[in-house]
Amino acid sequence: MTKQPLTGKVALVAGATRGAGRQIAVQLGAAGATVYATGRSTRSQRSEMNRPETIEETAELVTAAGGTGIAVPVDHLVPEQVEALVQRIDTEQGRLDVLVNDVWGGDPLATWHKPVWEQQLDPGLRLLRLAVDTHIITSHFALPLLIRTPGGLVVEMGDGTTAYNTVNYRLSVFYDLAKWSVNRLAFAWSQELAEHGATAVALTPGWLRSEMMLDNYGVTEENWREATEREPHFAISETPAFVGRAVVALAADEDRARWNGRSVSSGELAQVYGFTDLDGSRPDAWRYLVEVQDPGKPADVTGYR
Repeated sequence: MTKQPLTGKVALVAGATRGAGRQIAVQLGAAGATVYATGRSTRSQRSEMNRPETIEETAELVTAAGGTGIAVPVDHLVPEQVEALVQRIDTEQGRLDVLVNDVWGGDPLATWHKPVWEQQLDPGLRLLRLAVDTHIITSHFALPLLIRTPGGLVVEMGDGTTAYNTVNYRLSVFYDLAKWSVNRLAFAWSQELAEHGATAVALTPGWLRSEMMLDNYGVTEENWREATEREPHFAISETPAFVGRAVVALAADEDRARWNGRSVSSGELAQVYGFTDLDGSRPDAWRYLVEVQDPGKPADVTGYR
């Protein structure tokens, strides 16, 4: 049996209830890691997302994949809860090797194609708090534990690379600022962590076939291609496992410091590390977006996955 590359490593995936966070946790588990999966949705209580997925399910999937999954209910906007979480990890494990800041929860709060004066302030400001404050609060408490052992990795999960977000408005001032800020946080952490032998990276998936996205299109993972009849460019989409494997590749790379401060996509890392999506393909969604979708060309993923 091949040795799992992350055996003995400890990871915290903040925001692991569903989507990218869940599969990042699962793929880290498949690589042998002990994974603390946090979120607000549990079997006894739903968050404002009002979705059926729970952190307990995520932890069970981590363990089934070959790791050790530990579910901890945490609201990452509450400093006391985050501090208690990190203290627990320290007590139980004595180390933290990987921190994934994936907390989001802003989808129900986003309003598209409207100027700021036509948007409601409270939902927009809450979106920013969920997207940015949670990451800062979590890093404040978790990074001292992470830097205790040289070689740590911090992954800031966003939507869009810095190169893309710099020149493209993301259709809402609140969403635009949230996704720009997450990438900038990775750069900030890279400056603060370098002298401690740790690496920080901003990572974006492509068009994600999350549970919510599949529901939005009325399809399942098994028949997702039917959604291309409604949206042909959905052909470039990827499973959440793809970006999960990207995180594993970074965490298992002894030379991961070469990525410090960089903003990268799952498709870009797949070309470097050679991992694939579950179907064996390597979708390069952001290159496709720039070269095919944004210019208004007909949907054609040839050469992009």
